Amino acid sequence: MRYIFRLNTETQRNRILSLCGLLCISVSLCSNKAFAQAYTLQQIKDSALQNNIAIRTAQHDIEAANQQRKEAFTKYFPNVSGTGVWFNANKGMAQTTLNLGENMSPELGAALAQSLPQEALMALGNPISISMMKNGTIGSVMAVQPVFAGGQIINGNKLAKLGEDVSQLKLRLSENEVEKTAEQYFWQLASLQEKMKTIEAVDTLLRDIHKDVDVAVRAGVAMRNDLLQVELRQNDISSQKLKLQNGLSLVRMLLSQYCGLRDTSFTIDYSPLTIDHSAAQKEVDANNVQWSMVNVQCLTEYQLLQKQVEATGLQKKMAVGQNLPSVAVGAGYTYHNLLDNNHTFGMVFATVSVPITDWWSGSHAIKRKAIEHQKAQEQLTDNAELLKIRMQNARNGVEESYQQLMLAQRSIEQAKENLRLNRDYYRAGTSKMSDLLEAQLLYQQSLDKHTDAFADYQNKLLEYKQACGL
Repeated sequence: MRYIFRLNTETQRNRILSLCGLLCISVSLCSNKAFAQAYTLQQIKDSALQNNIAIRTAQHDIEAANQQRKEAFTKYFPNVSGTGVWFNANKGMAQTTLNLGENMSPELGAALAQSLPQEALMALGNPISISMMKNGTIGSVMAVQPVFAGGQIINGNKLAKLGEDVSQLKLRLSENEVEKTAEQYFWQLASLQEKMKTIEAVDTLLRDIHKDVDVAVRAGVAMRNDLLQVELRQNDISSQKLKLQNGLSLVRMLLSQYCGLRDTSFTIDYSPLTIDHSAAQKEVDANNVQWSMVNVQCLTEYQLLQKQVEATGLQKKMAVGQNLPSVAVGAGYTYHNLLDNNHTFGMVFATVSVPITDWWSGSHAIKRKAIEHQKAQEQLTDNAELLKIRMQNARNGVEESYQQLMLAQRSIEQAKENLRLNRDYYRAGTSKMSDLLEAQLLYQQSLDKHTDAFADYQNKLLEYKQACGL
């Protein structure tokens, strides 16, 4: 008896130590969970809009378009340039030979013979070689102000400003896409978390069923095959739980990378997956009223199409301007020492450039730009109709997803009642274990469908608001 008592005492002590260890681990896990950052849906969206690479890329495009607009503005001002040249040749670039005797008239020769000595007269009869500009330096500064360039400067500035507007609109589209993707990740993570809760609830239910069946098998009122069926279902639940854990980890990593979060140990904060029917219907009806008042011209996509039409129109004007005469005035200041002495001078000038043979190819370029402009106008009209269809389709998606959500809600109630009845029938001995496990599976599937329907409803509602520009 003493031996048995000691053995039981030692066993109890080991159990107490094990429980203490488990308690410490649980406290540690709870402590880590308490310190984990919890993000709401709006915080996730704000973080994505601040840190996502697509937003940063769009912002860089805006900065580049702004610099391009400033670059185009400088074309209004004079173009100032400076030039400097130094050279040293192996011989003078200007060479000639003078023979004064050949070009001298008899009267001039007689006059020089009376006034010059004989040696000088003989020298005048010999050819004289002259070489100039063997080396030298040239420097000049020029300022040219365009007066008329066929509208290319004005239209170029308009195009640059248009490009800046387009980059702003593309940023807005990027924000919508990032917001949509971030919310999809958020509800995907929420869906997996709800499914994990369902798995845990089902696991608890199966443990209770296992206890009941085990007692019944020991009492001889149930077959061991029933117990094996429950254990097989428990193994299946464990497998599903492992897959869900991996899915949660992956989606949390994706959301962390997409939103620029520091770690993947965060949690998300959301309300229970229930919707008040009247409130949801009121929200859809309010959106329908707003949709009827929304003009398609307010949509970002439509405004981008309008900018495309404007751009092709300006490009057509640019093509015309390239084939018109251009006029410019300028002034310059030049220095050189080509004749072995320093010489400076200033000047003003005017230039007129008239393309002649370029009109042949230029006329075809103008026609090509006119065709592109016409094509952009037709695309604007066609895509405006498609945008209206997208609005209606998004509205239908919200209505359909809401109805699916309501059906999923009713299915949960029916599956829950079916599970209760089958459990009572099994306890009363009027139902098989396979029927009870089938009822349990239907209940689990109804919960998962409700979770998926709720996440789909939230995503469809966001798509509808973005499609209507709300």
